[in-house]
Amino acid sequence: MDSEAGEGSKPSKNVGLACFFKTNDASCSSNSYSMVRIVVFAAVLASIPMTTPSRSDANDRESLEHRIHRHVVMLADSIGERNLWRPGTLAVAAGYIRHELRRMGYEVKSQSFVVDSVEVENLEAELGGHGPDQDIVIIGAHYDSVVGCPGANDNATGVAALIEVARMLAGSRPALTLRFVAFVNEEPPFFQTGDMGSWQYSRRCKTNGENIVGMLSLETIGYYSSEKGSQNYPFPFSLFYPSTADFIGFVGNLSSRTLIRRVKSAFESHSDFPCESASVPGWLTGIGWSDHWSFWQHGYPALMVTDTALFRYHAYHTMEDTSEKIDYENLARVVEGLTWVAADLARIADFDLRAGLTEEHLDDH
Repeated sequence: MDSEAGEGSKPSKNVGLACFFKTNDASCSSNSYSMVRIVVFAAVLASIPMTTPSRSDANDRESLEHRIHRHVVMLADSIGERNLWRPGTLAVAAGYIRHELRRMGYEVKSQSFVVDSVEVENLEAELGGHGPDQDIVIIGAHYDSVVGCPGANDNATGVAALIEVARMLAGSRPALTLRFVAFVNEEPPFFQTGDMGSWQYSRRCKTNGENIVGMLSLETIGYYSSEKGSQNYPFPFSLFYPSTADFIGFVGNLSSRTLIRRVKSAFESHSDFPCESASVPGWLTGIGWSDHWSFWQHGYPALMVTDTALFRYHAYHTMEDTSEKIDYENLARVVEGLTWVAADLARIADFDLRAGLTEEHLDDH
């Protein structure tokens, strides 16, 4: 059901891990920084299994599930907790995302800034628009995790989806510019502050006069259940929405309602996976709980794609948010639908999902 309504003490830093960044810590020499980061990142890349392209529809879906699983396991299990107080793992996570996007042929740009004497970065890959307009569509996901949490669902699933949508659209010729952005610092204590990576990014877009016509924040999208009563809501949403946690949600403020309707329509046109949407005041509980909030602050239409997080997922923001809890089959269905949504928003007229599901266009060098 669609809904519209009226507007109405930090943990100490680990000195050893801080050496992954160019900080001012006297215990970190430039040589130790470079060597340690190279060794650890090499170990991470060496553990990445390669997948084999498949021809049948069933095998194509299975291959997509496998790749999503690989990304989530890498980020949540192999790398683990990643945030400003684990700067080493945060850097390795960024390196993994950069590597994955580059092997698809993308140029990956970095937007670096400093928070608490630690340099952090957003990562951006782009398909340039070939139409007359200068409009931009952004698909984004945050790659940090909250303190004390490996962050499988929140938000390795969102990052996995970002990577796979970018992979399936690689080589396309959109009429509008399509950007894939991995954001840092979404989690507390940076949440809804100027130190969020998405706030820094959207502010730069505004300063540069960029016309962003839609931003999708992929936020905690990997947990589903067919059990009655498995879905909860903040009041009053329980009066209007289903009690079974078997759907993906598209959520935003009133100013983004046109974008929400278009995204939901595009998703439903190409996927039979259940979806719900809500266009409501942004101050309502949960509505602004991701990177789309930053784009609202700078006047851009934006929405959150979510499984509703803590309203169905009991491991949210705990040590139990681990990779084996993710429903990879349904997540793959959602990612396929989101790929069609991105193609629709960016006006990729000749998009073929079947071709995108294979890996033949990857550059592994």
